[in-house]
Amino acid sequence: MNTVLVVLPNWLVLGVLIGVGLSAIVAGTFVLGRHLYPDPPIRSGVGEDTESRRRTEIREYLSRIDEPFAESHFVEGHTVDFFLPKRDVAITFDARAFLDIDEARTGRTYPILVEHELPGRGLAGRLPFETPTVDFEDDVDEQATEGPFTEPNPAAFARLGLSANASEEQVRRAYRQRVKTAHPDQGGDPEAFRQLQEAYASAREQTA
Repeated sequence: MNTVLVVLPNWLVLGVLIGVGLSAIVAGTFVLGRHLYPDPPIRSGVGEDTESRRRTEIREYLSRIDEPFAESHFVEGHTVDFFLPKRDVAITFDARAFLDIDEARTGRTYPILVEHELPGRGLAGRLPFETPTVDFEDDVDEQATEGPFTEPNPAAFARLGLSANASEEQVRRAYRQRVKTAHPDQGGDPEAFRQLQEAYASAREQTA
């Protein structure tokens, strides 16, 4: 039995080797680039300008009331947008982070979920402690004429599906359940979520 030996031309072998080598280099470059410069997370329906503006407003408000804060702080497995070390309060735009911190807390870290439509001054009604009055007359904001972020007692509790004599724990639990579907990041309607936030702020104040 005769064996036929096929000899490939040197130029063909060299061309194949060069092609494989260049492909490996290009693939490695893309992998390294993705590792060093990952794509930023995308939040549905939220523009970078809006998020940046709200961060600036919250930063300014906390500074005006002389409340120390840290940004991008790690709490219960999540990086929250603002953390108040003196009060152990976490402020976040992320519904999942809020829920996890809220479920994990045992009288310690107090989580606050804020929507991107909420002006920085609106944070006053969400904080679990008394805050000094801040003059925002010189500020320009589309929501400045919308009025306070609270609503009458019966309406606030009713929006949470509770009676007016509900406890603070019941208010917190009802709000936590509704956030799971009402938050815009979870497919909820932004306006309905804003109303839920207002109801929660009002009901919590009345049970404190």
